[in-house]
Amino acid sequence: MKRLLLFPFAFLFASLCFATNIIVSNAKELKDAINKAQPGDVIIMKNGEWKDVEIKFDSEGTETLPITLKAQTAGKVKLTGQSRLKLGGSYLVVEDLYFTEGFSGKDPVISYRTSKDKVANNCRVTNCVVDNYNNPGRMQENNWVLFYGKHNRLDHSSFRNKKNMGVLLAVILDDERSRENFHSIDHNYFGKRPPLASNTGEIIRVGVSQHCQFNSFTRITDNFFEQCDGEAEVISIKSSTNLVKGNLILESQGSIVLRHGDFNTVENNVILGNYKEGTGGIRVVNKGQWVVNNFLYGCRGIDFRSPLTVMNGIPNSPAHRYVQVTDAVIANNSFYNCSPVSFCDGSDEERTLPPDNVAFFNNLFYNDRDTAVYRTFDNLSGFWFSGNAVSPGITQGLVNGFEKQRLVAMNRKVAPFPVSVIKKAVIIPDSVSVIAKERLGHELPGAIGFSNIESFQAVYDNGKNKTGASWFNNNSSQKTEKVVSLRARNADELYAAITRKENVRVRLTGTSYTFDRPIEISKYVNLVGEKNTRINFSTADLDALFIIKGGGHLLLNNVWMNGEDVKTHNIVTTDTSGPSNHFNFGMSGCIVENLADANGCKNFFLAQKSTVADSIIIIASEFRNNEVDFFEMNKEKDDKGYYNAEKIDISHNKFENNRGIMLDIYRGGNDESTLGPNLSLTANFINNYQAGEGEVMINLTGVQRSRILENKIWNAGKGSTLLKYTDKVRAYHIFHDNLIESSGKIVLNDFVKPASNIIK
Repeated sequence: MKRLLLFPFAFLFASLCFATNIIVSNAKELKDAINKAQPGDVIIMKNGEWKDVEIKFDSEGTETLPITLKAQTAGKVKLTGQSRLKLGGSYLVVEDLYFTEGFSGKDPVISYRTSKDKVANNCRVTNCVVDNYNNPGRMQENNWVLFYGKHNRLDHSSFRNKKNMGVLLAVILDDERSRENFHSIDHNYFGKRPPLASNTGEIIRVGVSQHCQFNSFTRITDNFFEQCDGEAEVISIKSSTNLVKGNLILESQGSIVLRHGDFNTVENNVILGNYKEGTGGIRVVNKGQWVVNNFLYGCRGIDFRSPLTVMNGIPNSPAHRYVQVTDAVIANNSFYNCSPVSFCDGSDEERTLPPDNVAFFNNLFYNDRDTAVYRTFDNLSGFWFSGNAVSPGITQGLVNGFEKQRLVAMNRKVAPFPVSVIKKAVIIPDSVSVIAKERLGHELPGAIGFSNIESFQAVYDNGKNKTGASWFNNNSSQKTEKVVSLRARNADELYAAITRKENVRVRLTGTSYTFDRPIEISKYVNLVGEKNTRINFSTADLDALFIIKGGGHLLLNNVWMNGEDVKTHNIVTTDTSGPSNHFNFGMSGCIVENLADANGCKNFFLAQKSTVADSIIIIASEFRNNEVDFFEMNKEKDDKGYYNAEKIDISHNKFENNRGIMLDIYRGGNDESTLGPNLSLTANFINNYQAGEGEVMINLTGVQRSRILENKIWNAGKGSTLLKYTDKVRAYHIFHDNLIESSGKIVLNDFVKPASNIIK
């Protein structure tokens, strides 16, 4: 451990102060340096890998002489294994650290307290990175950052690829030491969070329902959120008097949600959905919320994910449910080609209180692709609408306070920017103007819609260029690994090919393959059959032939599988450990025949509990003369909204002379925070296909979006149920243009769009 004396601030103090640089090279030296640190000291971690290191930064600096812990070179100190950082005390600064190639278990990666007894105050973490630092199991929940104490800051840091359960960053208000905290979360990059297929996939949460009436005063400003698709909430506010301002949110399937707590402000944010399905905006619940001067472009979410959602409330609602929206101001926002906003959303037998005393004025709706700009689910008498401008092409009958105007769009590289060219903004009520000056620090904009193109460009440029760690490329990705092309004449050669380190494309050149053990898929594996060549598959009594592990991608092309001698219980299944990494499975141009339950084969594809696929795509394939269940995704029976695949596409296939369940998808419970599964079952030919007694041939439970189109179905599910929809939360189903003859019962529900099928 090296100590270097510095003398930069001597004349600033009545007494002489020496600052010390302390260079440490291992965990023991680091611990000793922290224990001995004095105000003004700088502890420098030597470049290299630091594995399984818990940094307990428990020291006391001062406002003028903080104690700093930093990397010798930014980004060159890699904290791996089960490393983590805890800060406790006052006026501490942490800089330049890189958490990667590991996970932190149940603990957070970064925590602003060292123990329950010691929280951090006036501490800062800056220019750090946490990337892909996930617990191995997807359902093993933890956070990457937990805020405690007061006046702490997280800035200019990057957080990317969180895949396991747990909010990425949470502000905790569990006692007085952490309330009215005035934390700042600013200039950070949050990105590439894939759908979690579960709740707790938020990026930021401030408070929880039981603490929602406490003021937090947390400021979430000038950050960049990119492709944050974990769940319906990107930022979840569950406390009072917080500010969400100047953030750039790009192509994220979620919203800024004022879920609990009062008097929160959402101002000057730019939300670019870029027409990505499910991209949301801002959702409003509770009292005294302000949503002003935000720009939303191509946000195409619906229902709770609408570009703007103003919720209905519950009479005498407990804090953890839906408190009525009252005393809200929603003004000067621009919506460019967004799906309709939602007023009184969630109205049902429980949520019966429509919003009250909501001032909705000077908002702009530019739209050249939809016929409506809002949807209404209850009484609007509690809204005051005034000065809202709408494109003239909208055919919807509008309530007073919305007026069609001639609007033009200024073309920009990022997104066109709409402006009004006729009408001036409505005069703002005096009561609102007075509050605005106090609450926002300025008057509300004097124009209709988002303030101006310069403001838009400033938020966009800041998000793109001035967020995240300065040394880290937020858009970098793992290098695309080379795909090695191989041939396999028999099972032994196939085993050898797949156990190679590289991604592989294997051409099956033999006609008979005998398997005595499962094939584990943990990378990209593409098996390609010879055209018009039937392959006899033979297996021992195995649980599965192919086991797709986390991060695995199995693709079958032109494989003609004869399964007369297959005894394995599952042809394809997933890893039972529930990995945090997603998997993919695809088939194209394949034939599968003669699989039989009598031989021990139960399922063609079975998704194990707690595994999630980005996509399962089955196209242009043929399944004939089989007696097995085909696609089973029904193990998530906890009824918490969990499911096994984001996208399922089964199209242009032929199913003929089969016995068993064709498709069973289960997503149970009444959780409304997730978007999937998304099913497309189109243009298939299904003939002479029967399920077992009391079984449903195509069973869809809780599927959030489905398209069943242009299928030709004969003699399927006869004497039982061909197709059944079951939904406990809102869903969107299209079922039409199918030709169905001599087949079983079809059970629809209110979420199925009016069907125009031919059923005989």
